[in-house]
Amino acid sequence: MADTIQNTHVSSSSSSKKRMTPDDFNRDDDIITKKLPAATFEDPVSALANARHEFGEHGGVNMSIEASATFTVMEPETLSRMFTGELGPDRDFFIYSRHFNPTVLTLGRQMAALEGTEAAYCTSSGMSAISSVLLQLVSSGEHIVASPTLYGGTHAFLTHFLPRSSNIKTTFVDIRDLKKVKEAIVEGYTKVLFFESMSNPTLTVANIPELSRIAHEKGVTVVVDNTFAPMVVSPARLGADVVVHSISKYISGGGDIIAGAVCGAASLVNSMMDLHQGTLMLLGPTMNAKVAFELSQRIPHLGLRMKEHSHRTLIYAQRMKKIGLKVIYPGLEDHPDHHLATSIFNKEYGYGGMLCLDMETEVRANNLMNGLQNNTQFGLMAVSLGYHETLMSCSGTSTSSELDEKEQALAGISPGLVRMSIGYTGTLEQRWGQFQKASLNLI
Repeated sequence: MADTIQNTHVSSSSSSKKRMTPDDFNRDDDIITKKLPAATFEDPVSALANARHEFGEHGGVNMSIEASATFTVMEPETLSRMFTGELGPDRDFFIYSRHFNPTVLTLGRQMAALEGTEAAYCTSSGMSAISSVLLQLVSSGEHIVASPTLYGGTHAFLTHFLPRSSNIKTTFVDIRDLKKVKEAIVEGYTKVLFFESMSNPTLTVANIPELSRIAHEKGVTVVVDNTFAPMVVSPARLGADVVVHSISKYISGGGDIIAGAVCGAASLVNSMMDLHQGTLMLLGPTMNAKVAFELSQRIPHLGLRMKEHSHRTLIYAQRMKKIGLKVIYPGLEDHPDHHLATSIFNKEYGYGGMLCLDMETEVRANNLMNGLQNNTQFGLMAVSLGYHETLMSCSGTSTSSELDEKEQALAGISPGLVRMSIGYTGTLEQRWGQFQKASLNLI
């Protein structure tokens, strides 16, 4: 299909959402394609506040939920013009909700504003966002360079699924070693450099500006998973081409929704929605409109939540270190990437809500988590992150279990590494008291 999405950084709309006819799409005052000054998007919260506001069908302050699977047209010839791409969602023409849905498109505008990209498309899960964008950008016989320290599902997708299903190979390289990254990228063969802005679970901070520069010099697309650090870091503003998210985590915040997003150029989103070649269109990881509505109501307070997650995590990390625990957190001055994080992170949002405790052995890790959940109620033993309660898991036997022993060692994941997503319920001192009580016998 021809381009169907225009720039998504747009001003607030007070116009009615009445069904348009083809004659409307040349109007001069169209608010969909207007750009705001670039300076508006330096801060994610400012960008969200300046994004187009979608009102409800009857003037409600909240948008309406468009629950339709298919959409009508007012004139018979309009349908064929939509299928050729002449008319699309940028002008309020919709075909089918697996393609574009108005409610999901509005959430996409919010995600694009959040990440400072031209467009975004929201999917049914984070893994569907990752797999779809990589399959769109990399063809059979081509190559990916990636960090060895990734979410276990992503690592398995790159290591096992892509070689078997698509003849796509991946070379894993320590992204802190810029020279090795450069050497691993083969111009004309390597198509994507993939890494996480803050690695899962070891919290390595990626030097996004330098990695992007190296990749772009060789014509390689940079894809960054920013699930661990929404608001905290803005990869696209630092040079990345594509930003992916598991919205299930911090952006949702409620531990009740599975969702993902691909944020990037409008041309990328349009190619992924092409009727003949688009991975999102043809693989069909469609987000439900009701889910999109739920998420759109949570994004406006994401900034406030991230500030509190980061605030508490920094204080706990400092205190945990003081009582003798081995703490990994970018906000600590002894973290190897502390100065890098300070230089590239968005100043208002801290260093993120994730920390790790290296308890050295799985037994000690399990004893700590058992005490924290079952004796003092500090947190919950569960995977995922970004919930209002603290979540904790031993990464090697849970979210990184797809990596074998050798791969875990290469990724820097010790057997006793406890990953914690610090919540914000209860008072800070109350929760700290619970942690101290449970950890007394392990220090």
